[in-house]
Amino acid sequence: MGTDEESDVARRRFDVADAAPLLLDAAGVVTSWSAQAQRLLDHPASEVVGTSLAGLVSAEDAGRVPGLIERWHRDGGWAGLLTVRRGDGRPVRVMARVASAEEAHGPSRWLMLLSELAGASGWDMHRTVLEQMVARSPIGIAVVDTDLRFVWSNDAMARFGGGPPERRLGLRLRDVQPGVDADEAEAHMRHVLATGESVVGYEQLGNLRSSPHRETAQMLSFTRLDDELGHPMGVYYTVVDITGHHRARQRLALLDRAGERIGRGLDVVRTAQELADVAVPAFADLVVVDLLESVLRGAEPTPGPLDGVSPVRLRRAGRRSGDAAIAWTVGIGEDVVHPPGSPPNRCLATGRSFRQERLDPLAPEWDTDSLRGPEATSPELGPHSVLVVPVRARGVTLGVTTFFRRRHQEPFDEDDLHLAEDLVSRAAVCVDNARRYTRERDAALVLQRNLLPHRLPEQFAVEVAACYRPADELTGLGGDWYDLIPLSGARVALVVGEVPGHGIDAAAAMGRLRTAVRTLAALELPPQEVLGHLDDLVARTAREEGLESDPVGDDSTQAVGSGCVYVVYDPADGQCTMAAAGHPAPAVVLPDGSVTFVDLPQGPPLGAGGPPFEAVELALAEGSTLALHTDGLLAGGPERAVDTDRDRLRRALEREATSLDVRCRSVIDALVPDHPDDDVALLMARTRLLGAHQVADWDLPGDPAVVAEARKAATRQLTEWNLEELAFTTELVVSELVTNAIRHATGPIRLRLIKERALICEVLDGGASAPHLRHPRTTDEGGRGLLLVSQFTQRWGTRFAPEGKIIWAEQSLMESSA
Repeated sequence: MGTDEESDVARRRFDVADAAPLLLDAAGVVTSWSAQAQRLLDHPASEVVGTSLAGLVSAEDAGRVPGLIERWHRDGGWAGLLTVRRGDGRPVRVMARVASAEEAHGPSRWLMLLSELAGASGWDMHRTVLEQMVARSPIGIAVVDTDLRFVWSNDAMARFGGGPPERRLGLRLRDVQPGVDADEAEAHMRHVLATGESVVGYEQLGNLRSSPHRETAQMLSFTRLDDELGHPMGVYYTVVDITGHHRARQRLALLDRAGERIGRGLDVVRTAQELADVAVPAFADLVVVDLLESVLRGAEPTPGPLDGVSPVRLRRAGRRSGDAAIAWTVGIGEDVVHPPGSPPNRCLATGRSFRQERLDPLAPEWDTDSLRGPEATSPELGPHSVLVVPVRARGVTLGVTTFFRRRHQEPFDEDDLHLAEDLVSRAAVCVDNARRYTRERDAALVLQRNLLPHRLPEQFAVEVAACYRPADELTGLGGDWYDLIPLSGARVALVVGEVPGHGIDAAAAMGRLRTAVRTLAALELPPQEVLGHLDDLVARTAREEGLESDPVGDDSTQAVGSGCVYVVYDPADGQCTMAAAGHPAPAVVLPDGSVTFVDLPQGPPLGAGGPPFEAVELALAEGSTLALHTDGLLAGGPERAVDTDRDRLRRALEREATSLDVRCRSVIDALVPDHPDDDVALLMARTRLLGAHQVADWDLPGDPAVVAEARKAATRQLTEWNLEELAFTTELVVSELVTNAIRHATGPIRLRLIKERALICEVLDGGASAPHLRHPRTTDEGGRGLLLVSQFTQRWGTRFAPEGKIIWAEQSLMESSA
């Protein structure tokens, strides 16, 4: 033992009640041996008396004995740790204290007290040491008696309110902290006194006397104290300030509520009101949301900040107060003027937030409609702290949100400002989405002329051309439509349909049907199921609108009786699947120029009821052209034979043309008059096939060990395709999708990579259940697989196949090539 440690030990006091005494002479030889020493070390006195102390200790400590004897004589004593040997040879670690035992006329003698360390943990932790520990502890510590009155507390307890320790003596918790729930805390204390069971981690919220305007969170733990007979003496409890953690949890909870409650609809005013409702009373006492008038109309707001030198006129879009009796002087939808120099005006101009801990509502800069009204401007009742946060989304300022706190809450601090900015930022996206929806909805209500696709989406599967000729030349609107919808796995859906009637009403019904088809297509359903769902939708809508009993006029918006053909083409194998509802079957122009017609079972028109829809599947050679058209193309009445109409179409399709666009227009010109009686739509699609160099697939066993091999195979394939920059993301996607299939599915697994406009990864398994994207908490150990796939890929999804299901994910190759 070193000098410092020995000196420290020497200063400690230890109880001699259980110590074993022995006497040593001046040379360190044992002259007297006690019964306690014999019990401790298992040596009889006959073996020990007359031997040196060095013979009793371990070999490591024997060399220290001469130096220790010198210290005894020099310092008048010694205390420290030694290892002694029992009679059976087992070493024992002891605390030794040596003190002078001189006699008046005898030789110098020394008394040594030995105390075993084992089984006596804390033997050196006596009252002085313990008092230092609890008195200097940063944790608040207190002791109450059986009447729950304070009998002792450390200095740190003063930081938790209630004053210094001497002022607490004899008082109860409710006496020193009236702002907390003392009844519940004392109920825990009584439970501890009655049962002896400790209570750990009880959280208490309240306003302390030392900070009455600030809610404080404390964590308390209670333990019973017993006397020597086991009778309860009182309760020992500790207090830890967890206000920071509590406020962090509150902030996260507020943001979670904001995510759940803000943006539930696509209405600008409702979204602004949801922001105000979420913030009061959890965050502020009063909130007002003011937006630009153009935002409420759904128009594009002015890009960039406003100039800040002119008054700004906004519209009140949301408001909420914790005081239900407040008299609002500015109603929803009314103008709000913010003069130059006012904080809202400055925030609009700079795009930066404003915070003021102590607000003077009578100050000149607050001569604004945000604080209009006698209650708002009253120094006693009015707000005393403010945050002004600009509502910005996608780099554009939409308005401002102003948060107020009154005197019963603590002022806003920097953390509150950051929270308000996060809150408003989330709401701003929802407001902008609602604004955009308002704009699109208004445009849809006007039904501008161009309801058909401006430009068909780019894809690899087919080369397309389309022509549309309406019967109503004045508006250019009709009930016929065509569409091309990219699907997963490089597939496409080709759609042509028609709604009874003409003009703007028919276009409105067509728009609803076209939207419904695109929505159903996103579900990756087979063609017959798409038409089945569409048929149910039309029939249900007709029942809800009460149109079944009304005559169907030419201008009815009813979609009952509409026709549609839905085709899915897969360029990986040339397979084409289609189904029809009261619609002509497509024609096929083979690569040699010959024309055939698909033998497609005709299902009933949409909404008319009848047998289920049937689909046919056929293989198309590369370069084949599908011609999907509406009834108006042939303009045949009931007296015209179907074969005659098909012969006319066959001859028109057999004509050579320099391009698909030219062929499409020539067919329309050959078969449709300039002023047709019915709308006409023609969609032509020339098929392509993916080459062997664009597709790679592997059959995998259902063994977790195969995941690593699947990643390696995918990486090798990307190297062959010169797509090494996508290796990391592709390995992650392959790993997650294959692992998911092995874990949740049965049967064989197939991995396929497709290089097209996007890099497509597909995993086929025999399972019948679709996976769902989860949003795990930060403490969850799993559940992040599909979440990672969704974040690292352009899009992902699931579709069902006869063999099971396919989970797919796409990565854009446009950015990669760029």
